[in-house]
Amino acid sequence: MMRAPGLLGLRGFVAFAVKLWSFVLYLLRKQVRTVIQYQTVRYDILPISPTSRNRLSQVKRKVLVLDLDETLIHSHHDGVLRPTVRPGTPPDFILKVSRSASPPPQLLVVIDKHPVRFFVHKRPHVDFFLEVVSQWYELVVFTASMEIYGSAVADKLDNNRGILRRRYYRQHCTLELGSYIKDLSVVHNDLSSVVILDNSPGAYRSHPDNAIPIKSWFSDPSDTALLNLLPMLDALRFTADVRSVLSRNLHQHRLW
Repeated sequence: MMRAPGLLGLRGFVAFAVKLWSFVLYLLRKQVRTVIQYQTVRYDILPISPTSRNRLSQVKRKVLVLDLDETLIHSHHDGVLRPTVRPGTPPDFILKVSRSASPPPQLLVVIDKHPVRFFVHKRPHVDFFLEVVSQWYELVVFTASMEIYGSAVADKLDNNRGILRRRYYRQHCTLELGSYIKDLSVVHNDLSSVVILDNSPGAYRSHPDNAIPIKSWFSDPSDTALLNLLPMLDALRFTADVRSVLSRNLHQHRLW
């Protein structure tokens, strides 16, 4: 028995409409996930109790030393053959570094004759993170990158807020066995009050009791590592000696 042409056409149209609607739903779900990943995050800073205020008055204000590359940001330049960031992902800002400068240590390239553009991506929630911790700590940037690059990145992250005034660069590091070591005594002579946040355990090998490890970040838009550290950093500022707490987590430094 032959089916009417109109019926066949209707079924074809319905099948096409179902496929189209499924594709639209896929795009909508993808967009919703993107919005959720970048939605505004709150970490309420409530007034502290008189007991907590009294405790803070008895201890020194702490210094939080911050690494840049793969800790707060990730960058790549024009000449990278296989960038770790998905093609088409827009950078948060672009830096132009002259040929007389060297790139950050993670980018082993030769800069020849022409300025190089670095496409910088900020780790999710970094602006909010800096806003919060700047109320608790004196913030210090300590990067193994060259000053011309590190200074430009720090300026962008500071965004005229005046919270990243103190900065240390490659010339302040110690070169040991091919890697740059960050001597925290350069930052502060009282190490009981210094905390370093760095994705590279080798960088703080001289001061593991002062370190908070953090997983290297390259491109994951759903990363929440900085947010996850806020409760601990909030509590750590009340201690007399940060090493009494951080020394208990030495096993974590081997993870990344």
